[in-house]
Amino acid sequence: MPTRYLDPKVDLAFKRVFGEHEHLLRSFLNALLPLPDDGQIESLEYLTPEQVPELPGLFKNSIVDVKCKDARGRTFIVEMQMLWSTSFEQRILFSASQAYVKQLHAGQNYASLQPVYALALTSQVFDRKTPEYYHHYQIVRQHEPRRVLDGLEFVFIELPKFAPQSRTDKRMQVKWLRFMSEVGETSGSKPDPDASWREDPDIAQALELVEAAAFTEQELEAYHIQIDKARIESTVLEDARAEGKAEGEALGIARGKAEGEALGITKGKAEGKAEGKAEIVRTMHASGMGVAQISQFSGLSVQQVAEILAL
Repeated sequence: MPTRYLDPKVDLAFKRVFGEHEHLLRSFLNALLPLPDDGQIESLEYLTPEQVPELPGLFKNSIVDVKCKDARGRTFIVEMQMLWSTSFEQRILFSASQAYVKQLHAGQNYASLQPVYALALTSQVFDRKTPEYYHHYQIVRQHEPRRVLDGLEFVFIELPKFAPQSRTDKRMQVKWLRFMSEVGETSGSKPDPDASWREDPDIAQALELVEAAAFTEQELEAYHIQIDKARIESTVLEDARAEGKAEGEALGIARGKAEGEALGITKGKAEGKAEGKAEIVRTMHASGMGVAQISQFSGLSVQQVAEILAL
């Protein structure tokens, strides 16, 4: 009977691998972060990731996070995001900034501050303007990017875009990204002809940890609940966006045609776009989302959302 593997992107499986096994998290971070050869992580200590409040209501189950510190005092924040929104960028920035600031205790000077690295992987595409899946951000001098202000670094990885350039690529970064991208309910018990990446000891152990047989019935039930919640959340957002866009475009075209002139077309499109956003807000609200949640995912202020819902 084929071996069933849980999807490591889902909370329960992700934390089983990276939240309970320091050496696997260390291998993962060394492979995915842009650390210098003399700056590789040698050991890690898990920290309680309670510095940032979860997004309210519906979306609290869409984020997986692990926080740790190495022997040098550097802090590492890892987040696996099943759903992507621009609000997550602010969340990660806030999380990393808080970790950086909280290092400084009374009586200490600024020289004691150590870098903070934030790694965010997402199972959705968020940057459609580039085929690149690996995005590294630093604070740099605008006219001289080689001048870096040390302290905070961010890496965002779009897993749907990842595809190994060579199926025999043996780099650990590729091996871990294949683990995150290819392992799941449909993975078989026998390695594929090109799956030599599975033979690495760390990857092999990670695979054992996400075997369905390694989880209790209660854990498997919780796992499937987490998957269902992520699917529902994704469907709600996609339906709201699609419905709002369709109705907004239709209204914009109708009004533009009624005007008949260039000014009318422009005005019609603008009004249609506004009505489209309003329809997205109403659809999200009808799906049970609160004003704060709608604000985060629509880009509108809380006041604007409240005004639309009051009409």
